[in-house]
Amino acid sequence: MTPSRRKPVIALALGSGSARGWAHIGVLKALERAGIRPDLICGTSIGALVAAAYAVGELDRFEQWVTQLKVRDVVSLMDFHLNGGMLKGERLMGFFQRHFIDCPVSDLKLPFAAVATDLHTGQEIWLREGSTTDVVRASIALPGLFSPVWHDDRLLVDGGLVNPVPVSLARAMGADIVLAVDLNTDILGRHTGAPTEQQVRTSVGSAWRAHVPEALSALLPENGPEQERMPSLIDILAASINIMQVRITRSRMAGDPADAVIAPRLAAYGLMDFHKAESAIEEGVLAAEASLPGLRLLGLGD
Repeated sequence: MTPSRRKPVIALALGSGSARGWAHIGVLKALERAGIRPDLICGTSIGALVAAAYAVGELDRFEQWVTQLKVRDVVSLMDFHLNGGMLKGERLMGFFQRHFIDCPVSDLKLPFAAVATDLHTGQEIWLREGSTTDVVRASIALPGLFSPVWHDDRLLVDGGLVNPVPVSLARAMGADIVLAVDLNTDILGRHTGAPTEQQVRTSVGSAWRAHVPEALSALLPENGPEQERMPSLIDILAASINIMQVRITRSRMAGDPADAVIAPRLAAYGLMDFHKAESAIEEGVLAAEASLPGLRLLGLGD
């Protein structure tokens, strides 16, 4: 008797990218419409947050919430301070714990894990158990933006420092086919003065300036000819993170490639553009739909 072939285990590895991460929602929606549903999911940073919402079965409600966000709503969830990072993050994660994610990782509807970085050793940490909220909070602790967190006697920061698109984690979780979502493929050069960039930075800075504490307003871009020559502190931080994550992603994925990479076009989205969810989600949909012919060659989809 010929043994039946085992169904391959499909994984999604959702990458880091701060506010660009809302594109993950569009990718997940488009894949589901095409009949592609992962057997497990993992993420780094904002990818861990969206992956957790998906794994707990709350993606639709999560999408409804993020698409309604305005600048003032985002600021209201942020507890500004300058000890360890601009934002503590407890207010934001408390909101998610109350409304979306409040259970142990083992109780999620789909196997889930996230990547963080040990700030003292630089070691890549795979978080696969414990409170889902605590796991996500550690993974999103972007240096300079969110303060680090203590987790099992380790001081952890954003997993994007070591593994921006966690293909290796998906393989370790038992995946046969890994679909990776890379949010950063087209972002290098975004902060180097492209013709539309000053318009983008000015609108973001003006919007945020009206809502953040006065002591932090200097971190945002100003209008004026001098500022056109010198970017704001947040712009410099964002560009530095972009460079680092693009380089690390290329290196990591060259050594451990995904079976398919979905790459939304997100160069127009800045580090803090969480209020632009609707258009970012649409970019995720477009990228996933463009990838469907290749995914069908892998035997995926209806």
